[in-house]
Amino acid sequence: MITLPFASHPVSWLTLAEWLWAAGVISWYVLRLPFEMKARRARIADARHRSARDYALLTISTLGLGILPAVFALTGWPRALTYPTSPLQVAAGALVFLAALWLFWRTHRDLGRNWSVTLEIKETHQLITYGVYRQVRHPMYSAFFLWAVAQALLLPNLLAGLSGLVGFGILFAFRVGREEQMMRDAFGAEYDAYMARTKRIIPGLY
Repeated sequence: MITLPFASHPVSWLTLAEWLWAAGVISWYVLRLPFEMKARRARIADARHRSARDYALLTISTLGLGILPAVFALTGWPRALTYPTSPLQVAAGALVFLAALWLFWRTHRDLGRNWSVTLEIKETHQLITYGVYRQVRHPMYSAFFLWAVAQALLLPNLLAGLSGLVGFGILFAFRVGREEQMMRDAFGAEYDAYMARTKRIIPGLY
């Protein structure tokens, strides 16, 4: 148990971890909102990529990164799959979430008007190879995986904690190859050369 300055009674490490997780999710939304509003105002050149399949994958990811952990944080369900946490685990989760938020912000800033939620090629779309894109081709996916790792550390529940890795992992597995093919179709040899000198989500590894 710990005592926070703004709390009238001791707070458990689990409760603090749940608050930190919620703060991370809210911060992510606040960071993304202005970019999302700009993306909505941008004209889309090829709407074929906004498919039911893509929306289904986004739904699966949202279930793992948002809905299931929120249910656990609010109700404690499923209690049978909850295990004890520790200050070290909570601190690690908070630091990883901070890293994810920074990478989200930097990725959105580097992409600018090229960003969109679904797979879309916009008019005047450019191939971004600077900033964080100099190291990996999909830093946004890297950030979501960091979020999923932070969730696993902050929420000590086998379902709620790991659902982010599973849910977003499914989206990544079924989407990244299609996204790269779309970029190859749009940018040709320029994207092939970019692929040859970068990794997908982990610098120097994968």
